[in-house]
Amino acid sequence: MKTVPTSGIIVIMLVAGSRRSRVVGLALLAVAAGLATAACGPSAAGSGGAGAVAVVASTDVYGNIVKQVAGSAVDVTSIIGGPNQDPHSYQASAKAQLRISKATIVLENGGGYDDFVPRMLTASHSKATVIDVVDLSGKHAPPGADLNEHVWYDFPTMQKLAARLVSVLSKARPRAAATFAANAERFDAALAGLERTETQIRARHAGEGAAITEPVPLDLLDACGLVNRTPSGFSHAIENGTDAPPRVLQQTLALFSRRSVRLLAYNEQASAPETQRVLAAAKANDVAVVPVTETLPPGQSYLSWMRANLTAVMRALGT
Repeated sequence: MKTVPTSGIIVIMLVAGSRRSRVVGLALLAVAAGLATAACGPSAAGSGGAGAVAVVASTDVYGNIVKQVAGSAVDVTSIIGGPNQDPHSYQASAKAQLRISKATIVLENGGGYDDFVPRMLTASHSKATVIDVVDLSGKHAPPGADLNEHVWYDFPTMQKLAARLVSVLSKARPRAAATFAANAERFDAALAGLERTETQIRARHAGEGAAITEPVPLDLLDACGLVNRTPSGFSHAIENGTDAPPRVLQQTLALFSRRSVRLLAYNEQASAPETQRVLAAAKANDVAVVPVTETLPPGQSYLSWMRANLTAVMRALGT
């Protein structure tokens, strides 16, 4: 078995309607909702100078991207940060509500991922400018299918986001417009490098099978040319916190015993009995496991995180 490791205010939010069980910490979130402690409340990603634009992000993923585009011109606060907090289960804290109430710009993922943010915006009568990242992406669910709202795994969408941030931030701080544009250009160049890696993987492995526990990394896997062979009923059930039908679970487990897939992309921030069985089946049949997450791993930036994800995919495929 191979397990491949992955190494002024603007409000940024990720939006999706699913509910699921988490490995740790979920039982504490309801309690944390009423507390204004640093551990359970919003976390700052960096300090700007006097007059800096304050940025509030629903997760540290977007908080980090804003910081890369805006640099010292912003103070970034991420409402969700770290592997033990779940955007799907988050309950607004008084501290987060205060941050939202003072927001100048709100960036939301859209698609229902972190619907706690629009609730806070409504409650605070916010007049903030809102950017919806799913809407920005132009992605739409096929008829009868669910939207994969995890658009931060889609690099073209992140390029659109960087461009939109330049526009919005430049209105808030016109004198820093050239700096924002230069920072976004560097960010885009790094994304282009990641896309070249995806192209290299696709050239060697297009059409090969992959399995997932949830659709979190699907955009990245698709860009690498891998084909998701997981029964839709399985990943849909896991994402929505329900039990997969027994027949669907057996079909999923058979992917590994029949060696129909080259890797399993496993959301290590979510756990259920069915996902544990799938993980065990992958290990028992020597199918590589690529751990993925929905928030930044400790010590990582968005770009280093995505490079690590692609490196893990390459190692899993033997590239």
